[in-house]
Amino acid sequence: MNGFHAFPDKEKAFSETARLLKPGGAFIGCFYIRGKSKITDWLVNNILSKKGWFTPPFQTEDELRRRLTQLYSRVELETDGSIVCFNCVK
Repeated sequence: MNGFHAFPDKEKAFSETARLLKPGGAFIGCFYIRGKSKITDWLVNNILSKKGWFTPPFQTEDELRRRLTQLYSRVELETDGSIVCFNCVK
């Protein structure tokens, strides 16, 4: 849960998570997405990324939805400001 925004190689993290899940397994979590709040985007880009707590690139909700639907048979997303919560089933 909550950590993909810190991984430097997000593509590998998504691929490995999907690869390791058994059929019917769930990938559930939440993390930051860009484009929902100018203030949050500024904070992430100018402070959190510079401290190493967040690592670009960051996805939009639509980019994340497309990526997850490539990997999973069922994808549910819910956003609250700049946070997305998801439940995916392989």
